[in-house]
Amino acid sequence: MIEPTFAASKLAARLAETGDTLDVLELATAVLVRNFELLRRRTDAYAELDQAEYLLLRTLDELGSADVGTLAGALGLDPSTVGRQGSVLLGKGLVERSPSAADRRRSILTPTEEGRHRMRVTQSRRRNASAELLGDWSEEDLRSFGALLSRYNKAVARRYLTAPDD
Repeated sequence: MIEPTFAASKLAARLAETGDTLDVLELATAVLVRNFELLRRRTDAYAELDQAEYLLLRTLDELGSADVGTLAGALGLDPSTVGRQGSVLLGKGLVERSPSAADRRRSILTPTEEGRHRMRVTQSRRRNASAELLGDWSEEDLRSFGALLSRYNKAVARRYLTAPDD
């Protein structure tokens, strides 16, 4: 049986020969999403936290303590979604909730030591999985790939997460 990603890779190589770069990118991103799902299911990267929990804790680690609205903006999610995710983390003892000093109606989420620990374990597992997969890539290739993925993510954020210019 042919692996789906192998068949898609062969198709992408054929498309690349035709010069239709947008078609190659469209297929490559579809395969990339599938590969991320394979990594999630077939590694222990998310044994401690699921993807949503990891990203919320990682964002809090970067931003520091934050209210739900700030987190929602940073993650590109609806505040009600972040509020629910925050409640799950609160229930697991991975964040603490406190009232905002500026507006007591708002809650501030802060990772607990356990939340930070699980986030770091998950981060380490994800890094190790990437290192294993990309171990034969040069430092320049890794830097280029990281820069291009970051650029792509910024384009998505500009398009879908920021207010349109008037």
